[in-house]
Amino acid sequence: MILRMSSLFVRTLRDDPNDAEVPSHRLLVRAGYIRRIAPGIYTWLPLGLRVLRKIEGIIRDEMDAVGAQELSFPALLPKEPYEATGRWSEYGDNVFRLQDRKGGDYLLGPTHEEMFTLVVKDLYSSYKDLPLSIYQIQTKYRDEARPRAGLLRGREFVMKDSYSFDIDDAGLEVSYQKHRDAYVRIFDRLGFDYVIVKATSGAMGGSRSEEFLARAAVGEDTYVRCTQCDYAANVEAVAVRPPAVISYDETPLAHAEETPDTPTIDSLVDHLNATFPREDRPWAAGDTLKNVLVVLKHPDGTREPLAIGLPGDREVDQKRLEGQLEPIEVEAMTESELAKHPSLVKGYIGPAVLGEESASGIRYLVDPRVVEGTRWVTGANVAGSHVIDLVVGRDFTPDGTIEAADVRDGDECPHCSEGTLEAARGIEMGHIFALGRKYAEALDLKVLDESGKLVTVTMGSYGVGVSRAVAAIAEGTLDDIGLCWPRDVAPADVHIVAAGKDATIFAAATELAEALSAQGIDVVYDDRAGKVSPGVKFKDAELIGVPTIVTVGRGLADGTVEVRDRASGERLEVAVADAAAHLTGLVRG
Repeated sequence: MILRMSSLFVRTLRDDPNDAEVPSHRLLVRAGYIRRIAPGIYTWLPLGLRVLRKIEGIIRDEMDAVGAQELSFPALLPKEPYEATGRWSEYGDNVFRLQDRKGGDYLLGPTHEEMFTLVVKDLYSSYKDLPLSIYQIQTKYRDEARPRAGLLRGREFVMKDSYSFDIDDAGLEVSYQKHRDAYVRIFDRLGFDYVIVKATSGAMGGSRSEEFLARAAVGEDTYVRCTQCDYAANVEAVAVRPPAVISYDETPLAHAEETPDTPTIDSLVDHLNATFPREDRPWAAGDTLKNVLVVLKHPDGTREPLAIGLPGDREVDQKRLEGQLEPIEVEAMTESELAKHPSLVKGYIGPAVLGEESASGIRYLVDPRVVEGTRWVTGANVAGSHVIDLVVGRDFTPDGTIEAADVRDGDECPHCSEGTLEAARGIEMGHIFALGRKYAEALDLKVLDESGKLVTVTMGSYGVGVSRAVAAIAEGTLDDIGLCWPRDVAPADVHIVAAGKDATIFAAATELAEALSAQGIDVVYDDRAGKVSPGVKFKDAELIGVPTIVTVGRGLADGTVEVRDRASGERLEVAVADAAAHLTGLVRG
């Protein structure tokens, strides 16, 4: 196929779009791959659609290779299945809801677990029908509060979602591993740097979950890796290794002391060191226990106060906290909500007034580092006072633990005893879940086992962000002059530039383009004449990012064309007579 620039539906731009926040967004718009029509909603132009379809093709290859079968569900879905699983309300404001002319409730599909479950329930009834893996590549809709970063966080996006159905957990493990191996092959072929990390299951549920993250400084996901072992996890899934329980037989009794003018942890530590010095070492922020109040907004609209206790040298990580509580949303407690609890003294809240059995009745969860026997300095529930040597298990007992504190470079690895954690950023490209029986139970998906007994099917869920992959690949391969696609996903194999006004140049370029097309090589051919200068053509070729750029120009007088590798910039003069064969060999490896 030849895509002629003189007729190709594309307009390249010299200036960045005003709403672009990340490089891939800027360049995909400037190079004529996508156009914005509303916040988080984009039109796919011919070049962009070719990249998207190539990514879909790679995904189909690998899904079909593991025996998965493709189907396609509608995007417009009825309310009832989502109500049965509780997700009609759990999704909250993130789902697009609408009514038909008769008042029936529908939604635009954000994900299709219910549909997959119901279609299998409708058609299969025996263990002999399993295992089964089915998938679709389809447009999804989520009402993002703040769509941004172009294709990386949109309100309409293309996703591959697949599901496995097995008779038991052993079968699920086999299906999970098959999908995991297929994902490794998919992301290897897509040509960007990625990492596989442990993740939380969140609202999806299940016993096991992993994310495939494209390494990128603009990524919204933070993950950590151990410096010594192979441990890697999304920060939401990091499980702090708690210290050993400590004997408190010799610990001094707790005592309240006046601590005036200590509005911050730092000022409190300074006061402690000046007024109540320790014998073994100076006080540090990590010796204090601060109690943070938040409000949990449940999907049904109810609001629940929650207190979180954590060492004073840590902050609550909002995303990490929400990852533990999903689909519950978390908000800071307002002054008016605090006023409903007169036992709480702002700035001096301590464990004595927290807990479900306390005067406040507020559930109290603590960081895993707050273990039995550890002693703390914390609020005394009196303005201007703190309690020193307050011991867990002796002086107070929390209602439980929660992983909500920020994770930092240098933290101990939860998996090994030698390594420490280091953080990096990534773009979530794939997520796989050992889903279990959550949806099968909610929708009564059962089959007869070998003994004729009805058993609930166990499921796995496996997603890939297809349209997001376009941006992620661009983000990982672009340079300071434009896009730079890997060959397997590029919109064409070769970009031919006719650089000059002489008719012989255009004739030679056309002949080369046609020869390549006859060999099944896709070509972008810049055949624009008139006022389009060679400089403009070269800039467009660099911006569009096809992996091989061929210049037919002044070298033609010497019987050569220039072949340039877009990624490395390496140039080679090739005889005109050999150009088609050389390029065909280059493209086919």
